[in-house]
Amino acid sequence: MERAEIMKRVIGILTESQEIRRSHEAGGETGPVSEPGVVTLLLSEMMPHFSVPADATPLQVGRIVGETLAPAMHTIVGAFAAAFHSLAAVHDSGRTDITSMDVLREMALRVEAGAYDHGLDHGQPDDNGPDHGPDEGLDGRGPDVV
Repeated sequence: MERAEIMKRVIGILTESQEIRRSHEAGGETGPVSEPGVVTLLLSEMMPHFSVPADATPLQVGRIVGETLAPAMHTIVGAFAAAFHSLAAVHDSGRTDITSMDVLREMALRVEAGAYDHGLDHGQPDDNGPDHGPDEGLDGRGPDVV
């Protein structure tokens, strides 16, 4: 799965969790749901599928699982870290005119514009696309500008 697709799913998970929180605060249903929720579905879509030979030793199983899941987990954690950074930057700036949902919408627009196509690691030179620095929004004024 491409990094941009993972970022879209992370934004979807965060958006869905906001909706769940709002529903809970409004006195909505808070108990377990019989069908998997959007969060569960999005997470399962991000995880790679793999098979283990029936005669594999525990060491081989561990190696297969590690080699298969480690890159996916690295990318997923990077996507959540990027989302956290964007949300924290707005919070830390003291802006009260921008909601977390506004930030998530801005992030979704940036993903669609190609900002997360190349990488999510902060050490990579093109981590938010070729036209935007790590702290720039689409308008170039920073992540806290929606």
